Amino acid sequence: MSKPSRATPEVRRLDLIAATARVLAAQGAAGASVRTIAAEAGVSPGLVTHHFGGVARLVEATYDHVAGQVERALDEAMARAGDAPHARLTAYVEASFAPPIADPALLATWIAFWSMARADPAMAASHARHYAGYRATLEALLAACGVAEPRRRLAAVGVAALVDGLWLELCLSSGTFDEAEARALTADYLAMLTG
Repeated sequence: MSKPSRATPEVRRLDLIAATARVLAAQGAAGASVRTIAAEAGVSPGLVTHHFGGVARLVEATYDHVAGQVERALDEAMARAGDAPHARLTAYVEASFAPPIADPALLATWIAFWSMARADPAMAASHARHYAGYRATLEALLAACGVAEPRRRLAAVGVAALVDGLWLELCLSSGTFDEAEARALTADYLAMLTG
């Protein structure tokens, strides 16, 4: 009879990150304790400390991981759109209104992250870094669509704000409007910016 293999450190770290995201979605920032996360992952609390040095570093790693998943989903949508600049911009924006991004559990996780970012400088820095990357991509897409430099930064901020608001409402109260209406609203706004 063979002995069961142990998880590699990278697999264990990813398991802890996934457990942290589930805990944050279910219990919010207040539920993110070493014991709660370890129990969710089915491991001893000592493994959290061993792999991350504590819950704060684990939550930061979870933020980076979840933000990376969102970034990959946006990039994949843009890649599927082909080479036409307006199609790439539209796909990048509209990806937020469909799974895996338009997901109430993801919203709950982000709300926990945002609440932590207000109190934790490391989380605030992580948020600022990821949001700056998102805006930079929007600016590059807007530039490819002919939006002039003086308007580009604020245009990207406006697109991000519109997307964030629609995404938030789709996840919170999907009966108010649907994905198609969110796409129509952003299409009108993008046409105003790029037309």
